[in-house]
Amino acid sequence: MLLLSWLFRLSSSPKSKIYPEIEPYETGRLKVSDLHELHYELIGNPKGKPAVYLHGGPGSGCNPFYRRYFNPQKYHLIMFDQRGCGKSTPHNELRENTTQLLVSDIERLREHLGIKQWLVYGGSWGSTLALAYAQSHPQAVTEMVMSGIFLGSQEEINWMYQEGANNIFPDFWEEFISIIGLAKRNDLLSAYSDIFINAPKEEQLKAAKAWSLWESRMLKLNVDPALEEEFTIDEFAIAHARIECHYFTNDCFLKPGQLIAGVERIKDIPAVIVNGRYDMICPPKYAWKLHKAWPKSKIIIAPAAAHSGRDVPNQLALLAALDNFAVV
Repeated sequence: MLLLSWLFRLSSSPKSKIYPEIEPYETGRLKVSDLHELHYELIGNPKGKPAVYLHGGPGSGCNPFYRRYFNPQKYHLIMFDQRGCGKSTPHNELRENTTQLLVSDIERLREHLGIKQWLVYGGSWGSTLALAYAQSHPQAVTEMVMSGIFLGSQEEINWMYQEGANNIFPDFWEEFISIIGLAKRNDLLSAYSDIFINAPKEEQLKAAKAWSLWESRMLKLNVDPALEEEFTIDEFAIAHARIECHYFTNDCFLKPGQLIAGVERIKDIPAVIVNGRYDMICPPKYAWKLHKAWPKSKIIIAPAAAHSGRDVPNQLALLAALDNFAVV
């Protein structure tokens, strides 16, 4: 286990401070199918340690803020928007959008950029995708840093969208379920999915904003109005909610227990797992379950932190881990 003393020792050093804002030195497009084309960004030092950032959601797209977790002098950071979201096209597309295809996209991007191996970073859904990718292509992964662990199980999905988090946030839950008729509230995922697939566009957008608002209110230890606003922007909300619901109603396109069973294939890859103690989106029991299946991993249950990597204890732990893995 990664002791908190290690975290505090590293987080007290200048290295652990978040890095200045930075723009990509290059952007590009990669066509991964007849339908989908990905937007990607190259950031930092082209001769530095390669690292790929896998964003959450699914369907959220990359946020420039997270460029600042990687030392720009030491890392060659690759960020890309997954199928259907961010600047990738077509926007809000559910067709040809599965975990297996996203894993193939990551590997295709690595090959396209001529990168032999890279560190893989993933937060929330990004941790799910990081595990699926590394277990499929362990030879391409040097280290892993993951936060807000989500294993893609039905139990975790039910916690957020049926029975669990509603007990902690009953006021926000009431808003979330208000657009669903009483007769359909015993299966909220199916009810939302029906709206996202069959309802008129204006009803889809209303549902998407309710879905995204519910999630945004649990991201940080304290509700952040700026995040509420960000998550309910029309373009973001519709892709985020529809793609997320698409994955969750399809068991994230994973077999039950797949990511824990697959740890054997990555057991020797150095890994740091970070989870907020008060994460109400991805409770720390799943990070702990992953760590117990992966004895060589190091884990930090960050105090006074929820789900977001921006909660300071999570942020310090992630910065410390990435600085520790960085090389000149």
